[in-house]
Amino acid sequence: MRPGHDAGHLTMRFFRSFAVGSLLLCGFATAQFPSTSVNLTTITSPVDGNITVSYKIPKGACKTAYENQQQYTGWVSVPGPFPANMFFWFVGAREPTDTMTIWLNGGPGVSSLFGMFTEVGPCEVVEKGLDKYDTIAREWGWDRASNMLFIDQPNQVGFSYDIATNGSMDLFTANQSTPPQPVPGGQNPATFLNGTFSSLNTNNTANTTETAAMAIWHMLQGFLGAFPQYNPPNNSALGINLFAESYGGKYGPVFSDVWEEQNDKRANGTLSANKTLEVHLTSLGIVNGCIDDQIQQEYYPQMAINNTYGFKAMNDVRASLANGSLYTNGGCLDLIRQCRTANSVYDANNTGAVREVNDLCSNAYSTCFTNVMLPYAEAGRSWYDIARENPDSFPPSTYLDYVNMAGFQQAIGSVVNFTMTSQAVYSSFSDTGDYMRGPLIPKLADLLKRGIRVALIYGDRDYICNWLGGQAASLNLAWQAGTTYGQKFSSAGYAPIIVNDSYIGGVVRQFGNLSFSRIYQAGHSVPAYQPETAFQVFARVILGTSVSTGDQVNLTTYNTTGDSEATHTDKLPDSPKPTCWIRYMESSCSSDQKKMLREGEGTIINGVLYSEESDWPLATKAPTSTQPAASSSTTVLTGVFTATSTPKSSGAMHDPRDSFAALVAFFAGAVLLGTGSI
Repeated sequence: MRPGHDAGHLTMRFFRSFAVGSLLLCGFATAQFPSTSVNLTTITSPVDGNITVSYKIPKGACKTAYENQQQYTGWVSVPGPFPANMFFWFVGAREPTDTMTIWLNGGPGVSSLFGMFTEVGPCEVVEKGLDKYDTIAREWGWDRASNMLFIDQPNQVGFSYDIATNGSMDLFTANQSTPPQPVPGGQNPATFLNGTFSSLNTNNTANTTETAAMAIWHMLQGFLGAFPQYNPPNNSALGINLFAESYGGKYGPVFSDVWEEQNDKRANGTLSANKTLEVHLTSLGIVNGCIDDQIQQEYYPQMAINNTYGFKAMNDVRASLANGSLYTNGGCLDLIRQCRTANSVYDANNTGAVREVNDLCSNAYSTCFTNVMLPYAEAGRSWYDIARENPDSFPPSTYLDYVNMAGFQQAIGSVVNFTMTSQAVYSSFSDTGDYMRGPLIPKLADLLKRGIRVALIYGDRDYICNWLGGQAASLNLAWQAGTTYGQKFSSAGYAPIIVNDSYIGGVVRQFGNLSFSRIYQAGHSVPAYQPETAFQVFARVILGTSVSTGDQVNLTTYNTTGDSEATHTDKLPDSPKPTCWIRYMESSCSSDQKKMLREGEGTIINGVLYSEESDWPLATKAPTSTQPAASSSTTVLTGVFTATSTPKSSGAMHDPRDSFAALVAFFAGAVLLGTGSI
């Protein structure tokens, strides 16, 4: 996901044959309300009688590289003060392994199916004709090296829900309402959808990252209890990995910390070891994460005028003013300190129940955003990629219509439509000022002290959680992890990330279990821009090898060597024309395109607005994938690359494959996407 800030709210190797099989070819359903007869198997968790797990095998919903890869979709109903049915999608690895990776997108409130279908999942969605979609296996899906578990969280995000509730969604405003309403007079019917989603009750979801962490701990107790074959043995070097993106800079440290605390309670007897399961965490990866604004805020003006692409988003005077506002009394950094002081004294457990703390932290975010971050918007460039003018339609959002088709929803067993970004979650986290709470770096330092690998991975074209701030966070983290880490990590040089025999995908600084990677020519959603590079970094992290080469190393002493700074420069690619996805109108459509929709002009095909029907790419040629697919019989679909030499090329393999989509708007409203035709 992108965290999705908008201008007002921030937010072993084998050769095997491979065929793109036909999967779940389905047209638009006429009804927008999902069926309530979904044939789920429901069991009570063997470890906690308060948790139930309802699941099925989602036949035809997602094409994997090999047919024998096990999949489950379902919901874990977790205990708490409100109904919480947490959606998961499990995909077994291409080759047997003990390792399990949990993927979380950010927001807060963005579905992890964004990451599954556009970044790291086993499949991607492609057009197969008018009102028809299919899925094809993703060559560099992370199931290449690990079992994968995608979770929609907090409650009311994606396919997770509290109480299934019928209502309406206005695509122009991204607002939801209940009960269902007729199309407003004069409004294009394609822009107003009725469907079934969560209640929108802000009391029925987490309001801080801390409370969300406990919900997912309970969810994992249910899932791992129901499917013990996928719970890595506690004595295994390959355990559970958590990779989180964007707001995952908050989720990752807090979730990991909470899970480790629960493990400690099991060990000391505070929690019954017979009624709980250990979450055996071995690595945490954060992809373009906004981790700690006390550290990262000052790098927004720097990224705007002094990035490695020679692009200036504002003049030096404007940048100086933004930078100066950081340090004044009542300025950004001062307000963050006030927020955190009050947080530590009056709401140390981050319940979000202390209004004074909430107000201080919300005010800190608002001030920092307005004075430090927002000036960048004047350049008209994407928050997530300085190369792209707004509106930014990458990565492809073909999946948005697909996941709201009746056939798909029946296949996964859903009784609700898909909510890409939850209004309720955004409101709840915004009200408590969760974004500025902390500090979180000490939690990451504690993970290193426990022997858990921590990998920070940043695309160097992202602005909103940029690599300069990420680099600063990594250095701060090293010193907080102790003198050895502080000295040896900061003195480690940047080494090339050798992705294959022909190119270098970025640079990495690594000592021991800590690594910081700068990925060339990648925006916020790194795996969507540089899939092979992202996969190799991921695989090397979870395997405990050199992130630079993939070599087996002794992580107690290993460090990279090279330049002391990551100084590689490059040119920005041209900004492509955006694609207007009507189900993502706020983020992907220009003002002229929105005007067309209001006036009933143009034509809508497969959820995209075109001026003329002939503009549709498949109108004049046989249906093909909108993206390159792994369809050759010689394509290698397993294995991790280990370098034996350094390529001469110092650039990334390729730029993003197309601009066919819109990304999540950070802290944007929820997107209800009905199963019906538009």
